[in-house]
Amino acid sequence: MCGRLSQYSGIHDFVAALSMPNALINYAGDQPFELYNAAPSTQLALFHQEGQFLRADMVRWGWRPHWAKDRVAPINARVEKVAHGPFFKSIWPRRAIIAINNWFEWVDEGGPKKQPYLIRRKDRAPILCAAIGQYPNAEHGPSKHDGFVIITADSAGGMLDIHDRRPVTLAPELACEWLDPATPQERAEQMVLLQGEPAEAFEWFNVDRAVGNVRNQGPDLIKPINDPLI
Repeated sequence: MCGRLSQYSGIHDFVAALSMPNALINYAGDQPFELYNAAPSTQLALFHQEGQFLRADMVRWGWRPHWAKDRVAPINARVEKVAHGPFFKSIWPRRAIIAINNWFEWVDEGGPKKQPYLIRRKDRAPILCAAIGQYPNAEHGPSKHDGFVIITADSAGGMLDIHDRRPVTLAPELACEWLDPATPQERAEQMVLLQGEPAEAFEWFNVDRAVGNVRNQGPDLIKPINDPLI
């Protein structure tokens, strides 16, 4: 995963995609986010479960433990290692969902510059990505140490031609189970290792190279360059 995504819908669209009956504690606002080209360190709407409530906060994309001051904060965590390595040990139990509209990858097609591709669900529904992080809760407000990482796995199927890593995305019922604090950690590990959504649920197409500039925003960035009417 190359580190660029879109989160342009509003929080209630993402809540509807989760199909979660829990009441919402909303610190993310009610307006559409309109983030068509979000890069690492962007504040994004992140879901986690607090008691019987679903909570949404704006949290920075990227996290590192306090002792890892000699490296840039990672934005992703490899599913093969995340549950057992020391780097993410403190936040592995702190499960979250980052709901997005799509993500981008860059492909070397032999030209002078790599070609960006957009990946989205075929049904256009929000994508529910498994994440872990440090985020506000009822006992602790926002902190400069807050952040989250998206769990990634090897790509499969045709998506491998776009990039060798992809987010672990979960169907709504599994996303709710992932968020539930009562779900054992061993079960959570098996979910992200074995039950992520298949490549067949997604479609991808090339988009304008303007997405390469993080300052560019707007719906034109998510249109197929071969069919600007879509």
